[in-house]
Amino acid sequence: MKRLDTQQADFSESLKQVLSNRGQQSGSVVEPVRAILADIRQRGDEALCDYTERFDRLTLPAEKLRISRDEVEEAAARVAPETQEALALAAKRIEAFHSAQMPSDIDYTDEAGLRLGMRWTSLDSVGLYVPGGKAAYPSSVLMNALPARVAGVKRLAMCVPTPDGIINPLVMAAAKLCGVSEIYRVGGAQAVGALAFGTSTIAPVDRIVGPGNAFVAEAKRQVFGHVGIDSIAGPSEVVVVADAKNDPRLVAIDLLAQAEHDEQAQSVLITQSPELADAVEKAVERELETLPRAEIARKSWHDCGAIITVRNDDEAAEIVNAFAPEHLELLLDQPREFSAKIRHAGAIFMGRFCPEAVGDYVGGPNHVLPTSRTARFASGLSVYDYLKRTTSIETDLEGLKKVGPAGAILAHEEGLDAHAMSLSERLKGR
Repeated sequence: MKRLDTQQADFSESLKQVLSNRGQQSGSVVEPVRAILADIRQRGDEALCDYTERFDRLTLPAEKLRISRDEVEEAAARVAPETQEALALAAKRIEAFHSAQMPSDIDYTDEAGLRLGMRWTSLDSVGLYVPGGKAAYPSSVLMNALPARVAGVKRLAMCVPTPDGIINPLVMAAAKLCGVSEIYRVGGAQAVGALAFGTSTIAPVDRIVGPGNAFVAEAKRQVFGHVGIDSIAGPSEVVVVADAKNDPRLVAIDLLAQAEHDEQAQSVLITQSPELADAVEKAVERELETLPRAEIARKSWHDCGAIITVRNDDEAAEIVNAFAPEHLELLLDQPREFSAKIRHAGAIFMGRFCPEAVGDYVGGPNHVLPTSRTARFASGLSVYDYLKRTTSIETDLEGLKKVGPAGAILAHEEGLDAHAMSLSERLKGR
């Protein structure tokens, strides 16, 4: 873990080192993924079944790739009632927030007499990738599926690996809650290929969303353009801005909540209090003694973590903007005032009682967020990822007379004579 201070002579260089290499995709998986995708495209279900046997230790014929409705019901029924209630509460809040995002169509006639419009339509189909095995996250099912439902997507096809044939009850319960009934027991780059290109069993989709390992991320990168994707997600990250009034243990826990995700996750504390910085550093080490995922969290904290002391809010804000973090916690008296200085962040969590974990599960806004400094130009998942815009123009001869001559001039200037004629000949009134 690095300790930085803005008063250090080499601070700028040290900060660059902390920021460097975030989101750099290893080239080691590029060729294997390319080979898998080509194989899926050529052999379809046969290749899909071969990879499922190889990677998930599960032998099954093509007709068993889809998880049956009875299997979904049986698995979901094993989830404890209080967990079902927690999922339902989360789903209700997520659906409500994303319903509030739905945009309105545009339809008006301008001063030239042209009727201009823009209408929103949903995608026809979306593929949901859900990690399986140890990394089984029902919250990701809710966050990816519910905005699609709100947007009006008719077909949702979900792929979730089931290593050794074990179906995760929580994932099935979340899928059932979201109305997702088309579920396949496949994962990895091969699942992305099946969703993108289609097989005899799995029809292709228009967009693929959802988190995964390096192979899944690279597969999404390679199929982009043939289908849409949500993003290429990197390791999770959080920046915590905290003042001296905070409990060091709670700050330490928030930092470790990100560190326990992945060895490459990044947790950063920014504070004006050297005393808090020292106390949090000690608190992190104490918590690591008992944390169940301590091995992962320790490596993340020691390799990627940082504590940065600053002189004022302006310095803190500029450092936050340099990180452009996926998650930003503001453990301050006036978090909203400080947030006005932030230009780049995936999601902001304001106040001492609003840790990032609220957003992971029950806040309402989506937890699929831009990582690896991509918040400089990207946003979190929303209903807009499942919608398309179509514009329209309608005019008669009188309207064309007002704008057509200028269009013909511009077309001539670009050397596109047929374009110019399509306007000028109509202007003659024929």
